[in-house]
Amino acid sequence: MSWLIALMGLSVVATIGAGFWLEIKPRRMPTPAWLKGGMLANVMLFGMGMAGAMLLGIGDVMAAEQVAGAAAEISLGQGLALLGVGLPTGLAAIGAAIALGPIGSASLAVIAEKPEMFGRTLIYMGLAEGIAIYGLVMSILLLGKL
Repeated sequence: MSWLIALMGLSVVATIGAGFWLEIKPRRMPTPAWLKGGMLANVMLFGMGMAGAMLLGIGDVMAAEQVAGAAAEISLGQGLALLGVGLPTGLAAIGAAIALGPIGSASLAVIAEKPEMFGRTLIYMGLAEGIAIYGLVMSILLLGKL
């Protein structure tokens, strides 16, 4: 397993190094095919290393009998209820992220032109972020019912 971690680390270091090299000496010509292949090889090497670490780590996780014994106490209904409790928070966070994207970009555009509008744009962003807070409050209330 240590050789997989070493390969993953090597691919990350090589990718970061290539990024620094291209930042220092940017290419004004089209990127040669050998460079594209090298970056692809680094990304594929990292992906294979991650997959190998996950597959080899499954045996270690399944060997922990103490944790497996505690997980057996949760019934199917309790597990589905816990998933249902987490659902409002997750969906509300996704909704808030979808709302904050356009609001944030519009806020930056307005602030660039009129800096005195900063407070008003913060209010709009806070209203959009409130969606996620409402989902969290709903999850907390539902968790109290279990």
